[in-house]
Amino acid sequence: MACTSCASDKAGTFNDPKWRRALWIALAINGAMFGVEIVAGITGGSKALQADALDFFGDTANYAISLGVAGMAIAWRARAAMLKGATLALLDLYVLAAAGWAAAHGAAPQAEVMGIVGIAALIANLVVAVMLYRFREGDANMRSVWICSRNDAIGNIAVVLAAGGVFGLNSAWPDLVVAALMAALGLSGGIQIMRQALAELRSSPPSAPVDFQGSLHGSR
Repeated sequence: MACTSCASDKAGTFNDPKWRRALWIALAINGAMFGVEIVAGITGGSKALQADALDFFGDTANYAISLGVAGMAIAWRARAAMLKGATLALLDLYVLAAAGWAAAHGAAPQAEVMGIVGIAALIANLVVAVMLYRFREGDANMRSVWICSRNDAIGNIAVVLAAGGVFGLNSAWPDLVVAALMAALGLSGGIQIMRQALAELRSSPPSAPVDFQGSLHGSR
């Protein structure tokens, strides 16, 4: 599932060029898979693919926040995390509502689309997990990103299994169950992000002018 701690860790991690390069590659892969899965999920009628697409979106936002605001003051990082958490929560609420509507009115999704795209997503997450494996023993931020990529691969396996269930049973229920579970976990993650960001905003010092290198004006 989407990582909840990347935006609030220490900025020192991001001075490692190998780590930053790995994050850029992970961001590109996750962003591309978000686009692929959201389109496939909507056109193929799969709520599980849509939920998994939001997981890719959450990870993409995490990497972007990590790379974009790492050097800034904690208040700016917390605000960025708050925005990401709120967006993720709203999107997962949509998936839950769509799954409920489909349970009452929808037909079975296209199992072939689910299976093919689910396998592609699994390969993408495995590539990211292997690429980040070397950083698994690093600081909390490095470790959390690798763990999240590993857990995302497990979620992709659930989508592929749901595709098999839809194909074998000719029923939408395997897709809806997986979608509901993934969306509920994503919603929980979004709420955790917002709570952590709010706590950081409350504990941060009063706002002071900050340049885009994360240094207070006048500190030079």
